Amino acid sequence: MRIDLHTHSRASDGTQSPGDVVRAAAAAGLDVVGLTDHDTTAGWHEAAQAALVEGVSLVRGIEVSTRHRGRGVHLLAYLPDPTYEPLRAQLGRILEGRATRIPEMLDRLAKNADIHLTVDDVRRASPDTSVIGRPHVADAIVAAGHAADRSEVFARLVGQGGPAYVDRYAAPLLDMVRIVGEAGGVAVVAHAWGRHGPAGLSERDLADLAERGLAGLEVDHQDHDAPARDRLRGLARDLDLVVTGSSDYHGLGKVDHDLGCNTTTPDDYARLLELAAASAERSGRATVPTVVGA
Repeated sequence: MRIDLHTHSRASDGTQSPGDVVRAAAAAGLDVVGLTDHDTTAGWHEAAQAALVEGVSLVRGIEVSTRHRGRGVHLLAYLPDPTYEPLRAQLGRILEGRATRIPEMLDRLAKNADIHLTVDDVRRASPDTSVIGRPHVADAIVAAGHAADRSEVFARLVGQGGPAYVDRYAAPLLDMVRIVGEAGGVAVVAHAWGRHGPAGLSERDLADLAERGLAGLEVDHQDHDAPARDRLRGLARDLDLVVTGSSDYHGLGKVDHDLGCNTTTPDDYARLLELAAASAERSGRATVPTVVGA
């Protein structure tokens, strides 16, 4: 069984529709795929319909933007009840922050990099996106001929410290781990040491998160080298956390993140579902976590 639990569609910053992501997963030989768009569940329904047709099991999730000790941390929320009001409120606030910073980013691009774009230019570059953000600004910059790809734009212009970077709201990490559990879901830290290494989330931080209900660590990810994977796998074992592996697929939006390039073991996948079912029962939420297309 081949299991990839972290992908993105045009509902956030991927380049394919949710249905096309599922169809691509089936073509890549995956048995299970997780759709985890940034801060939104907008792609869930379409992905579920495609999963039923393709015979692929779909794990519905969200990659939530959080912050801990002043640094950004991405938290994968699997199978939460999307109607739980505290979760809805946090996602709404995050999405509002994504959208409202765009005009200021465009202003900084004009002033600091002599690149003149409008919000309409950004929307034309990403016509099917629910909420525009930095990747879509990057797409507009590429479309206007100012860069070769998103990676160059982030490295040179809109990444943290770049001349057009603008900060935005992110949910407190500890609060979001709790909220995901209250919503009947389970939380997994995405690419925990991919951006800042242990300086971003220390071993003590991860132990604290485990005590507060964290279910797992995304260990096998393209942003982790072999030593980081080994250390994180050992930490997950010591903390009794699920180990996941995934592609972080974005279609054409990220290179070297092909579907299935990293996978989750069937045993860890089964345990993740068991923890989600237990979370749903504890929370008393009306919906029970389900996987479609089996």
